[in-house]
Amino acid sequence: MMHSVMSRASNWRLLNNAAAVLLSVAVLIPAMASAGETLSDSRRTDLNHLLRQDCGSCHGMTLKGGLGPSLLPEQLAAWDVESLAAMILSGNPEKAMPGWSGLLSDAEARYLAQRLLEGDVQ
Repeated sequence: MMHSVMSRASNWRLLNNAAAVLLSVAVLIPAMASAGETLSDSRRTDLNHLLRQDCGSCHGMTLKGGLGPSLLPEQLAAWDVESLAAMILSGNPEKAMPGWSGLLSDAEARYLAQRLLEGDVQ
């Protein structure tokens, strides 16, 4: 009986350790991949469409404001690319802004942030 309890405890520790390793890998690999990620022309086209359609559904189709605030460069002048990308990924629950981290990589969020700051949204 004692051996069975110790065996279960040992198995449980192994399982917990394996889960921790898998979780670490699941978190690190996408982060490492997105750090050096280069966006294809096709993906940039998709992101431009997302910016106009999905962001535009709250921020106005011309991004001048709607339910959400204006995303024109003059309104975003206090933001840098990294901060704006972090907002895109994390969202802002106080303003009903959803986070897009489940759908966008860091590189993609930075691309969108750069486009917004430059006013280059077609």
